[in-house]
Amino acid sequence: MILTKLAKELDNLNKHSDGELILRNEHNLWHFYLVRSQLLYATGGIHPVRRWERALKQHRPNWNWRSESFHLSGDRAWECQLLDRGFSEKHLSLIQAKFVIRSVVQECLFELSNCYDFTSEWKQHHNTLSTFSRVVALSANEIQSVIGAAQQLQSEWKSAGLSKLNPNLSPVLLEDGHSQLLTILPQYLNGKSTLWDIASHLEKSIVQVTSSLTPLVSKGILKFEEIPDLLGPKSQESPPITHSPIQPIPSNQKQPLIACIDDSPVLAHTLRKILIPAGYKMLSIPEPMRGFGQLIEDKPDLILLDLLLPNADGYSICKFLRDTSVFKDTPIIILTARNTQIDRVRAKLVGATEFLGKPPQSEELLQIVRKYLSK
Repeated sequence: MILTKLAKELDNLNKHSDGELILRNEHNLWHFYLVRSQLLYATGGIHPVRRWERALKQHRPNWNWRSESFHLSGDRAWECQLLDRGFSEKHLSLIQAKFVIRSVVQECLFELSNCYDFTSEWKQHHNTLSTFSRVVALSANEIQSVIGAAQQLQSEWKSAGLSKLNPNLSPVLLEDGHSQLLTILPQYLNGKSTLWDIASHLEKSIVQVTSSLTPLVSKGILKFEEIPDLLGPKSQESPPITHSPIQPIPSNQKQPLIACIDDSPVLAHTLRKILIPAGYKMLSIPEPMRGFGQLIEDKPDLILLDLLLPNADGYSICKFLRDTSVFKDTPIIILTARNTQIDRVRAKLVGATEFLGKPPQSEELLQIVRKYLSK
């Protein structure tokens, strides 16, 4: 199982190193911060800020951390820095901090357990950590306990027939007048809370909450949709920006249309968060052959193309597009986790313009998009 592989990764790390284990797959990135082989925090994936908020509301609901100003450095996750400050200023106790860490890590592990595989990278840190960080971090036994809890939750999730659902989705009520069928108050079904959020508010199991709502989907009363993460903290004294800020396209210019051919709703959501604020329009095509008519009709200015597609090969799709007169000169950017020299050469042979690894970094993606759309 994927969590067994992660457990082995953690066991193999240098027992005297402080650092960051970075895990990535085709769609997401996770960061596991370790202190002398003990786990200090985990973040990344989908909705890290919502995850942090849920854990705090559960274990330290009276700490209004958003009302305070913080100076955040870039060497550690902001959550680690806030936990450190919260403890030093007596906003939360050692045990409360430990429970927050356990809750967050368990959710990250559950999310990871739904992945098929990941690649890992170890970054050693040389910064001095506080005594609090060294004391509050989860020991090897605690890590095994949290992994076991995540595996148990994943087993219950699958047994309930929920494998195709993501608890980061938000339930939205489509029709009124069905209050007798609702097991959850309508106020939670307004597209502002995820399944995780609702389960936390109601102090119920995520499996129980989701199982109670899925029958309403088949009845056409409810739907699940993606929603964005909450905003993270703002530092009072943020370090100076070293990269170029996003420059939106002037309103009097035509907004270029970028098509994303990828079956991942998570990636589509990520790309929208990067491209739309920069002034681009986006067209999502989850199935290339079914969506080909839409591509022809809309004639996107640039195409982002995944290599691994349902019932299709990304290389074949790229060649097919190149052989179509409408897309003969359209920039086609291969967007994939299969970032090897062989893949790059093969992509060039079928007519790809550029090759970009997953998950896309916003600045790198925007630089490539501007490079070809400014011509």
